[in-house]
Amino acid sequence: MISRVGELTAVVLAGGLAFEREVSLRSGRRICEALKGAGVAVRTMDPDAALLAALDGDRPDAVFIALHGADGEDGALRSVLDLVDMPYVGSDAAACRMAWDKPTAKATVRAAGLATPDWIALPHSTFRELGAAVVLDRIVDRLGLPLMVKPAQGGSALGARVIRSAAELPAAMVSCLSYGDTVLIEPLIEGVEVAVSVVDLGAGPVALPAVEIVPTSGVFDYASRYTAGTTTYHTPARLSAADAAAVADVAVRAHQALGLRDLSRTDAIVTAAGTVQFLEVNVSPGMTGTSMTPMSVAAAGLELGEVCATLLHRAATR
Repeated sequence: MISRVGELTAVVLAGGLAFEREVSLRSGRRICEALKGAGVAVRTMDPDAALLAALDGDRPDAVFIALHGADGEDGALRSVLDLVDMPYVGSDAAACRMAWDKPTAKATVRAAGLATPDWIALPHSTFRELGAAVVLDRIVDRLGLPLMVKPAQGGSALGARVIRSAAELPAAMVSCLSYGDTVLIEPLIEGVEVAVSVVDLGAGPVALPAVEIVPTSGVFDYASRYTAGTTTYHTPARLSAADAAAVADVAVRAHQALGLRDLSRTDAIVTAAGTVQFLEVNVSPGMTGTSMTPMSVAAAGLELGEVCATLLHRAATR
């Protein structure tokens, strides 16, 4: 899979100061282990004030970003890496900004012809100035119940809650606003929840086998994502051939519509009618022991270290 001359050197960026720091460190450790197994000379670094000087002093061929949350996904760090001409795996800054903001991503994929639940994005200032009770009543009138409430920017389902009665909505909004300034509210879509990773190893973006997600609690929240034994995963997902092809198509089209590069993961719901509803996309998918992208890589018959090394080589020679 890998075509290179000489030893590839890399830095994995992990940690950061976002809410998802611990998850990022776990992802970083797994990527490092996989890359070492593939023969890559790799070290891990935290993106702090010493980062640029360290990269200048011992410059790697490319960087693998294992940061989650704003640190790795809003595009800012990638802009800085671009400033110092440091190649990195993943989407560029502009594409990351689009994908990071869930309302923007939803509007973009809808314009590309994909289905996504209706939504309302409500900044804290609007929520406060127009009167919380009146606004929330109108939201329920418009979108109905049950609802999914989550930060408009963020990952790992931090701050996300399912709302089944109007009385639950005010507390959910307050909780959600502790993770960001804007809340995204959309109808809760029932169906088979899947995560579909897309990877481009040189022949264009390809969807890997979908992972079906069955959380014991019924909600794929932060605890269900990162606590072993609280979620059952089926890889490949238990879908008909037609539905499996449909989710793969949606993931690749979302990847392309948002201008993403190298690697992404689309989260979606397959309804009983067979409609694939796009939920969100991740430009820095988790790589922990309970993360879905490594499951998809294995289901495709690939080695995680070889995949990551190939992506690093493509970045280094881009």
